[in-house]
Parts: sequence; C-alpha cells; structure tokens
Amino acid sequence: MIGVNKVILVGNVGKNPDVVTFPSEGAAPVKKASFPLATTEYRRTRESERVEITEWHNVVCWRGLADVAERILTKGAQIYLEGRLQSRSWEDKEGNKRHVTEVVADNLLLLSKRQQDEVKGNPLIDILNDSEPLGDLPF
Repeated sequence: MIGVNKVILVGNVGKNPDVVTFPSEGAAPVKKASFPLATTEYRRTRESERVEITEWHNVVCWRGLADVAERILTKGAQIYLEGRLQSRSWEDKEGNKRHVTEVVADNLLLLSKRQQDEVKGNPLIDILNDSEPLGDLPF
C-alpha cells in the first residue's frame, strides 16, 4: 500500500528565517532555512463565543528553496506552503531525549500583497512571477 505524506498550510511567518550553510565536499554548499509558521482558525464555544486557536509549525527549506525563503520571507508575511511532515529525535547535552516534528517545504508562495510589492525590484522574483510568454521559440 502506498502512503501519502502531504501538508498544505496557509499562515504567517513567525520570524525571519534562520539560514545555515553546510559545506559540501566537491559540490556546492547546501543551504537550510528554518522558521516558525503560525496558522490560525476560529471556533465557537457552546456559549457562542468566538475563540481563536493558533498552531505553530516548524518549517524547514533546503537548497534553492532556502535561498528564496532567505530573500523574500520576513516576520509577518503570509504564505502558502506545501511540504511533508518529518519527525526526528536526538539526545541533548544533558542526556535528555528530544523530539521534533517539522514541515519540510517543497513549495511556497508569498500571499502578502505588501511583501509582493517590496520584492518586485528583485530580478529573480520578477522572473518567477512573470506571466508573459517568452515569445516565439524556435522549437
């Protein structure tokens, strides 16, 4: 049987991404960007009070997507994110067993109009967002 591990989130970036570059022997260095993402939903109590529930997600981006996250994401930006869940565990310095579940991002899209306007001057972002056809191609 085939399993599916797919996450789709729409939320706000909790802080600017933390970026780490790992050296890679004989190849380009590998970049990792991580940041918290808040998703909020609203529910009604039995007394018809509206209650806000915020869930925090740890998001990790690798390689090229880490470059994009570093350039365009800022605290408060609203994004659409696709990825998968990944859990890992380790022992900390005091010998305590630690666990974390992260969303490993495959794709992200900036939804904040204000932030989209701020990155308009970036040539890479302009190319990615360009919806005009490239013209007559010879093939």
